[in-house]
Amino acid sequence: MLLSDKVAAASRERTSAGTAATTAALMATLGLAAISWVVALRQMNGMDMGVATPLGPFAFFVALWVSMMAAMMLPGAAPAVLRRAQAGGVRAVPLFIGSYLAIWTLVGVAVYALYRPHGLFAAGAVVIAAGLYELTPLKQHFRRRCRDSARSGFEYGLCCVGSSIGLMLMLVALSVMSATWMSVIAVLVIAQKLLPAKAAVDVPLALAIVGLGILIVIAPSSVPGLTPTMAEAIGGQL
Repeated sequence: MLLSDKVAAASRERTSAGTAATTAALMATLGLAAISWVVALRQMNGMDMGVATPLGPFAFFVALWVSMMAAMMLPGAAPAVLRRAQAGGVRAVPLFIGSYLAIWTLVGVAVYALYRPHGLFAAGAVVIAAGLYELTPLKQHFRRRCRDSARSGFEYGLCCVGSSIGLMLMLVALSVMSATWMSVIAVLVIAQKLLPAKAAVDVPLALAIVGLGILIVIAPSSVPGLTPTMAEAIGGQL
């Protein structure tokens, strides 16, 4: 065999090995996300009480939050995971994913420390603020960074927190134990990670979120996903 043939064969083997590594990384990432959806939905079953939802014991909430973040965030993080696998091999993927989820775990700890069951006005105000944040340059900056290559899961996680924090606070305000709202927010987060920013889409979406917040304040019974009986009870307390 000629030297050129040997070099070509070695190149094909490396390409094949690289393809296998990225495929394995992708399947593992999406598989973990799918398992996390099942775990999170089981943990949340019967816990949704609308805006008055309690978080429960610390250990329970943190375990639930981690499974929620893995379910909601990992599908959109797949391109970043693939880039990390190509650069550092499959062995670099667990550390990348683990450190990425560690950042979101810290966010969950902060949520637990600051969260209190609240009323409809507070929920609506948070949703309005989340919609306005979608229009800020800071949001757009972090969204671009979240689509760029990152040297570590920590760096990638910080950028993605900056991009998605408004939407996540919206979930917490509406009901962190709601499978419906979790699914809606997950779709938005994944779309923003995978698709380029376009004002024709992003601005109407932000305005729709603001409109949802206003609707929660003035006509909560018309908003799907809020528990009607809880909404009425809290509304009477405001």
